[in-house]
Amino acid sequence: MSLPGTPASASTIFISASANRHAHAADVSTNFLVAFGSHRFVALWDTNREDFEGVKATLPGHEGEVTCTTFSGDSDLFSADDKGKIIRRVLQDGKWKVASQIEAHSAPVSALCVYQTIVVSGASDAKLKIWNSTPEGLVLIQTLDLKGRYPLDVKLSLLPQSSAIVMAVACTDRLVRIYTQGQDGFSLAASLEGHEDWVRCLSFAHSSHVLEGGSPNDERHILTVASGSQDGNIRLWVIEPKQDTTKAANDLGGIDPLDAFEDSLDLGDEEVGRKISNRSHVIAVREPDGSQRQFTITFDALLIGHENHVTSLAWRPAPSSPSAVPTLLSSSTDASLILWSPTPGPAPIWINRHRFGDIGGGKVGGFVGALWCHEGNEVACWGWNGSWRRWRKVDGEGREETWSEVGAVTGHQGPVKGLAWDPNGDYLISSGLDQTTRIFAPWTRQNHTNPGEPQVETWHEAARPQIHGYDLINSAFITPLRFVSVADEKVARVFDAPKGFIRTLKALGPERVANISEEDRPIGANVPPLGLSNKAAGDDDETFQERGHEQSARPPYEGELASVTLWPEIEKLFGHGYELYALGVSNSGALVATACKATSAEHAVVRVYDTHTWKQVGKPLAGHVLTVTRIQFSPDERFVLTASRDRTWRLFERSEEGGFIPCSSEKAHARIIWDCAWSGDGTLFATAGRDKLVKIWQGIDGSQKEWQTIATLKLDEPATAVDFSWPDRGERRLLAIGLETGDVLVYSSPIKAIVEWNLLLHLDSSIAHLDQVHRVAWRPALGASSSASIATCGDDGTARILRLYV
Repeated sequence: MSLPGTPASASTIFISASANRHAHAADVSTNFLVAFGSHRFVALWDTNREDFEGVKATLPGHEGEVTCTTFSGDSDLFSADDKGKIIRRVLQDGKWKVASQIEAHSAPVSALCVYQTIVVSGASDAKLKIWNSTPEGLVLIQTLDLKGRYPLDVKLSLLPQSSAIVMAVACTDRLVRIYTQGQDGFSLAASLEGHEDWVRCLSFAHSSHVLEGGSPNDERHILTVASGSQDGNIRLWVIEPKQDTTKAANDLGGIDPLDAFEDSLDLGDEEVGRKISNRSHVIAVREPDGSQRQFTITFDALLIGHENHVTSLAWRPAPSSPSAVPTLLSSSTDASLILWSPTPGPAPIWINRHRFGDIGGGKVGGFVGALWCHEGNEVACWGWNGSWRRWRKVDGEGREETWSEVGAVTGHQGPVKGLAWDPNGDYLISSGLDQTTRIFAPWTRQNHTNPGEPQVETWHEAARPQIHGYDLINSAFITPLRFVSVADEKVARVFDAPKGFIRTLKALGPERVANISEEDRPIGANVPPLGLSNKAAGDDDETFQERGHEQSARPPYEGELASVTLWPEIEKLFGHGYELYALGVSNSGALVATACKATSAEHAVVRVYDTHTWKQVGKPLAGHVLTVTRIQFSPDERFVLTASRDRTWRLFERSEEGGFIPCSSEKAHARIIWDCAWSGDGTLFATAGRDKLVKIWQGIDGSQKEWQTIATLKLDEPATAVDFSWPDRGERRLLAIGLETGDVLVYSSPIKAIVEWNLLLHLDSSIAHLDQVHRVAWRPALGASSSASIATCGDDGTARILRLYV
């Protein structure tokens, strides 16, 4: 948001976000807007856009991780979290606004369903709550005690040819429970047996067909319930009206006596999942006219094909084509999606029509959930690592369909700790606790939708150069095609771009790489079994599957990012005794500095390396007594500035011998100093501390041996990240500050009045972050543009690029 009375404003260019590891964390509206839980945000992804824009906004409001999202129409969005809260948002004037929120449960919400005005929520408190959705909020009308069983899924539907509502509930046992709605609310009508492990997911579908040899008046209406279990199997149950069962209310006697006799012969609950029974269950419901009807529930089919837990089920939206067949989408932790449909004929058999994903279930965690988009013409799913994959039907109808993969959303699954632009500002690298580094780049191309319009530019993940075995803390470019990273280990690693990355960049559009030669570079890299180092793969390496020319003309998809976009490791930097924590690279790329976690002066040192020889330069830079949190080279590389947990900053100056010697220091803050940054001309630097202060420092004399505070910015929250814009914006400097709460502040100062700093922009959680900001980085080479770009990352798992109109 911009401050009142100022022309400054901000907009989102790109958001990298991942989906939470909950099977109900995502839903899609009828206009193809996907809402999914991403940490404590609800992220919005418009899959209807042909430019593959990705996540367009994130909605704050939850205090816990979002576990469930579900649409009610196109303008109502419900979401729930692991703190038990449910939020209803409505679409007004193109923006999603919170209409109501309620602390619904005392435990994480694990299931959420909305049908008409009925909202059903289930949580780990073993309670199922039925709410009435009103403009004023949710009104509790019934609570069902599940007696210690946690609800994993709940679905509502109308019974076939009836206005009565039926509810199916899956719990942490082997039963599918069927509830019917009466005058006193929902009551248990039947328990469906057969699964051998917990039932994880459910889905309803209405259908009708004319019986063989019958007239059109003999149409059979059924409601099919699909249930998926941790036993890897899917069961289909058919609910249909029982013939000649409409009676007056006082004539109905309840469950059929024969069924009651069979129930008496059943085994106990502990063996119920191992029974094989095809008997029909009979349930009774009351219609609005006072009559009562009976329906039968019969086991119809067993679908076997997954090798591990079934995590989600979804019926294809009602087909518009008469040749379309009923199709069920299932996802599994075996890293596969399956489309199931019946064979033609009077005795159909449900078979696997299409299988998507990874052969052999090699991806850890597999797929968490899946859903249909574009009226059943697209399938989207998200995996254990939070990234999405998407397939689109390209040809055929019914049983002759062909599908191809298209672009989707990717992002870190966990806090993003490090972020840096390449020296030219063409692309961005990030590092996260999900043990990956990722490179994001713009894709510039012709506007095929409106050929007369300017070119389209969207940002995408272009490579995943490092997939590590340790949590990654930071990374920075040495040259545009070489970077160094530090992780929760004692070694810094250096990586060089392979041919595949250069080809991808040339296809995506950055002009500066057009003349870069691919010769003498490996085609890619592989990680040996049980290894941590990426080994170069040559052109003759049969184990490496190179991206083809057609694939290289677009951003890589998730399957390719995780396998063929690694960069080969060319060097390791040793010397520290504990896990690395801080990293700095000089502007020219000639020097790299690292620091490790420390509780004593012996280890709280900075080691500087020459990037041509990979040897240490001079002696370690000593002086701090606790962990060094940030290392920054001055623009002219004369100084090394460090900040530390010991609440001091220290300055080291380049000596004639080539190393660095202590120059100046000061205990500048009352709490830990999280970050520091140099101004573009090297005459100022800033320090950001947990004491809610950002201090601006200037050299006292021309020698810059001593420094003094010339301005102190007092904030409402601890400052965790800071960066100066470069070059200066006209007659003023800009300073970006990231806060512990996730907000980002932008201050400006006239170049000729450096003691004056004014707040220009305050970016809150509606456009910035929800948790601690770890890095803010202005995009280099701003030029004379009226806007500037800044990249940010934080504990909420997102990396963002914002355009600031300042």
